[in-house]
Amino acid sequence: MPVLSRRSLATLTFGLAAPRFALAQSPLPPGTVRLVVPYNPGGITDILARGLSQPMTAILGHTVVVENRAGANGSIGATLVARSPADGLTLLVGVTDTHAVNPAAMRNLPYVPERDFEPVNLITRVPLALAVGPSQRNIADLKGFLAAAKARPGALTHSSWGVGSTSQIAMLRIGEAADVELLHVPFTGAAPAAQALAAGQVDSMILPAGAAEALARDGNVRVLATLSPDRLALLPSVPTLQEQGVNLSTSIFQGIFAPARTPAPVIALLNQAVAQALQSPGMLEILRGQASLPESMSPQQLASLVAEDQEAWGRVIRSANIRLD
Repeated sequence: MPVLSRRSLATLTFGLAAPRFALAQSPLPPGTVRLVVPYNPGGITDILARGLSQPMTAILGHTVVVENRAGANGSIGATLVARSPADGLTLLVGVTDTHAVNPAAMRNLPYVPERDFEPVNLITRVPLALAVGPSQRNIADLKGFLAAAKARPGALTHSSWGVGSTSQIAMLRIGEAADVELLHVPFTGAAPAAQALAAGQVDSMILPAGAAEALARDGNVRVLATLSPDRLALLPSVPTLQEQGVNLSTSIFQGIFAPARTPAPVIALLNQAVAQALQSPGMLEILRGQASLPESMSPQQLASLVAEDQEAWGRVIRSANIRLD
């Protein structure tokens, strides 16, 4: 998953004093709560989980730890949680990739999101941005990028954090909307993909807006557009795709999911705990560094969001015939 800015990494040790919330007597059984992150450490999913773990520990009265189980576009960690006891002690930080992309791209996916998980709460929707690296210093704006792509179909490259990742598919969605074709160069994670962009080894990338802003601040890349519906406070001078004539707006969600058949009182408790943890000073600072906002939802609202994303991302995956198995 996406690499984070140094600003967000710094917030892990800033402002994480536990909120003094008191919930009703916990229906959770004794034990440690595991937040399973289906990606390597250092990406946005991992950092959000670690930011949540401290305030959730104080709120729940249970130690909350983060466990990284990376691989297969998030499906290894997701499968682990789907097969775990339905007691609320093992939770997944699920994302657009695990719940919307994989069902469309994997014929042998070991889980079905709507069957094998109980939605708990949304954390946030992460805005994305399109950036070019030093290999394309002559490209000053989105118009120039699209013109270069049209002049040489398939010649401009773009990196991503893996085949079938939201980074790849978001670029496909831009290509579909603007009638351009780029050459995909997948990497094994967000960090090496972003490093290749900054080093000029690839021409462009779709990445989280916070990470794009950090690279641009260091002078390595130029951010051409955000994929958000409105301009972002973190990148106020960067126009959206829609402002520049490309009819596309999208983001990637980050949420908490429990195994199917987790008791309703446990889901309700966890929903409230996540909602309160999202308002802790440390989490708010982490989210600000990623141009994101806390977005607490009911389990039913999160289920609807997953269904909407499955339709939006699945259509592009099927059209491009992307297969991960």
